[in-house]
Amino acid sequence: MWGTGEYYIYSQRQLPMTYGVSFVPDYAASLGLNPKQTMQALLNIGVRQFRLTSYWSDIEPTPNQYDFSQLDWEFALANAYHAKIILVVGLRQPRWPECHPPDWINTKDKISNWEPQLLSFMRRVIDRYKNNPALEAWQLENEYFLKGFGQCNNFSRSRLIQEDKLLSSLDSKHTIIISRSNNAIGIPINKPEGDIYGISIYKRVWDANVTHRYLEYPYPAWYYAFLAELQEIYQGRNMIIAELQAEAWPADGQPITKTSLAEQNQSLDATRLRHRFAFARSTGMKDALLWGAEYWYYRKQILHDPSLWNVAKQEFAKKSSPNNNYLFKHP
Repeated sequence: MWGTGEYYIYSQRQLPMTYGVSFVPDYAASLGLNPKQTMQALLNIGVRQFRLTSYWSDIEPTPNQYDFSQLDWEFALANAYHAKIILVVGLRQPRWPECHPPDWINTKDKISNWEPQLLSFMRRVIDRYKNNPALEAWQLENEYFLKGFGQCNNFSRSRLIQEDKLLSSLDSKHTIIISRSNNAIGIPINKPEGDIYGISIYKRVWDANVTHRYLEYPYPAWYYAFLAELQEIYQGRNMIIAELQAEAWPADGQPITKTSLAEQNQSLDATRLRHRFAFARSTGMKDALLWGAEYWYYRKQILHDPSLWNVAKQEFAKKSSPNNNYLFKHP
């Protein structure tokens, strides 16, 4: 495993590194921030790649009544700065509760009773943004088969396959990313395959089940390089870091806004954030989307602690432009 991982790291050494961020306006607002100002601030420090969400609950709160105003201004801002967007589509998307159905949909019901409405919604989203110059790639759902986290009721592979068929039929120009759920050894071997895969990397979390303390995952960078090379060998598909923890993980599920700064620093401070960027580089993967950019701005604006923001500003000043990134050139 080590040798395979080191080979992957060596084989990727000449390719440019690109950092991006996940950005969720709803989460920024929950932290007491202005979402537009937050995204603008991220653009100002050099972020040029965003993973955005298209929550069904936000866009179609009532049947056949669509509100794209939020995504529209996000795309408009990205275009103004020549930034690129990975847009997540489907039911399960980043941030709690993971699945985001509108109130008029009951996902505990038979899938045949609500899948057509979901596909219809996805069609609206895809058709609206597939020709937008800021769009770089799609992500289909998010950590779809992860049953241990979130409030989701349906994990049907047939539904995921149908969503993939719809997305591919509506847009053959852009890359489709499918994200892995965890650190398990292995490669996705069943359909849908997507064009590239994303993996989530979390480094320091609160263990609420056994030790009731902060837990540092022991996986070294070469382990993720091994997974990427294994996938390359068997499927000919590359991997990106779709979600790299760059946000505090408060103890016992406490909201960040009710957690002291000293406690937040137990799981993430400026030194650890700097190490996250370095860890991403050490995996050999050339695209890393950091998780928690809204949180950096919250620390700066609300808690008057710019330490994380300053680290991010320094790191994004080093990054290359995603416009030259070979990963997102559709096969």
